[in-house]
Amino acid sequence: MGARPMMSSATPQPAPPAPTSPSWKLAPAVAAQTQALVVTGFGDLPTGRALFLEFRWPADQSGTGWLAALAQVAPITSADPPGGTDPDTQPQTAALAFTAAGLSRMKLPETAAASFARAFREGMFQEDRLRRLGDRRLGAWQEGVIAGGPEWSGNTKLEDLPPGPPGAFDVPHEHLTGDHVQTAVTVHALLLLYARDDAAANAWASQVEQALAPQGVAVVRMLDLLLDVLKQEKFSREHFGFADALSQPFPYDPAAVLVGGQPAVQHPVQGVPLGDFLMGYMDGHHAVSPGPVVPADAVPGGTPADAGLQPSANAEGFFDLGLNGSYMVVRELKQYVAAFWQSMAANAAAITQQDPDSAGIVTADWLAERVVGRDRDGHLLCPAGAKLAPLPDGTPDSNYGFFDTDPRGAGCPVGSHVRRAFPRDALAPTPDQKQTLLAAANNHRILRRGRKFGPPATDPLVDDGADRGLLFMCLNTDIDRQFEFVQQTWMLNPSFATLSDEVDPLVGPAGRMTIRDRPVRRTVLVDTFIKLAGGDYFFLPSLPALRYLAML
Repeated sequence: MGARPMMSSATPQPAPPAPTSPSWKLAPAVAAQTQALVVTGFGDLPTGRALFLEFRWPADQSGTGWLAALAQVAPITSADPPGGTDPDTQPQTAALAFTAAGLSRMKLPETAAASFARAFREGMFQEDRLRRLGDRRLGAWQEGVIAGGPEWSGNTKLEDLPPGPPGAFDVPHEHLTGDHVQTAVTVHALLLLYARDDAAANAWASQVEQALAPQGVAVVRMLDLLLDVLKQEKFSREHFGFADALSQPFPYDPAAVLVGGQPAVQHPVQGVPLGDFLMGYMDGHHAVSPGPVVPADAVPGGTPADAGLQPSANAEGFFDLGLNGSYMVVRELKQYVAAFWQSMAANAAAITQQDPDSAGIVTADWLAERVVGRDRDGHLLCPAGAKLAPLPDGTPDSNYGFFDTDPRGAGCPVGSHVRRAFPRDALAPTPDQKQTLLAAANNHRILRRGRKFGPPATDPLVDDGADRGLLFMCLNTDIDRQFEFVQQTWMLNPSFATLSDEVDPLVGPAGRMTIRDRPVRRTVLVDTFIKLAGGDYFFLPSLPALRYLAML
């Protein structure tokens, strides 16, 4: 441990006034065409099931009929469903997304498949992408992956990717390089079911499985999803016991996003253009976010216009398959609760042994909060023990900037999970650069829609052997610029901010973490607490796009 000058204990300064808990909606015309998952995580429906589907019909067939069968038992919910979103009138809801391999099995026209973004077409398990995500290097799975390697993916294969004519759309086939790692389980689609209780969720999942089996669609994996929102807290907790799903971006678009019935204005801290989460709208690059297109040719069930698709504004003779859709990143992350808390306790004991004056101050909870960057109730850690006051509705304040609140990381450590996941203005070298760096950080935001799975730990210090974790899901329209950038450049960057040879202490591999404490700089060794069990990139289509896919 070495000494380091500490900043003075100034009172944290919040960001400019902003809505306390922004509640945004899509304009009715947009909402009617968009899956509800884009707008909400269904907090009023605490139980759910994630059904991972494999298409097993003969290779020379398109599987016509399975989406129609699904619509009979689990219609996909729009962001403006009949009867509203009240759980009493809408006691269950569903969302559906596809891997590139799944769309290929459904016989999506090759010209359409070639128009998807390169990241989606290659899939998460292309070797170069696995490397940048920290999952695999030089042919070996890394610490942050379960023993033996992940269990499921879309199993994209390079030879299955459509070529597309040179210069058309995104990247010609001959430029798609790198091996694709295969997994034991293939996932072609992900169906998310949300319900009010376990009994309803179980019955619904069983009904869906029985309806899809005759169509050649098998449920090859299922996770029980849980959202334990306590009314007195107004937020959920993940398995380590910390408040979760805080500090979400706040989309805005003058014609498509509403707050209180009025066009949404840009939030001063969390504001992100809608086009970063929904295709077809202005994005962070001040351009309309691109999406896939389909030829105007008729398919067995009709034409793109029959499904409600609109002519493409950028590709003459094509229809817009991506409008009001998004790319969804899915990663099944197993959490090792006992290992986490045992590590925190061991580090706390080692510190107090070396520094008896820290006894009663440096505890397992104290260290865990600094790994995360917030206290267990979601309040940002600030210098000298100060905290930002909660918002009027009682929720933790997320409308802050690090430059004024805690520029040197004396409260919320520079390398903490919270600070890496969204640095805000923390990387600004001078005060006049704060807004520029905040805007730059917001160019890489993702809209999180994940839920935890598995039973809560009864004793966090005892390994009960149960599978539990987070089914991480996020929406973005530019996988490279958003999700992959966050993972590679912020989370797993060993030189993030002023650090050296340190990565995210919560989701990264084992290593050291620096905590700037008065009057010393403490260094603790953290283990690997979260491991990848499967994942891939999915396309979350609009309702008209789903109708088109049902025609194939």
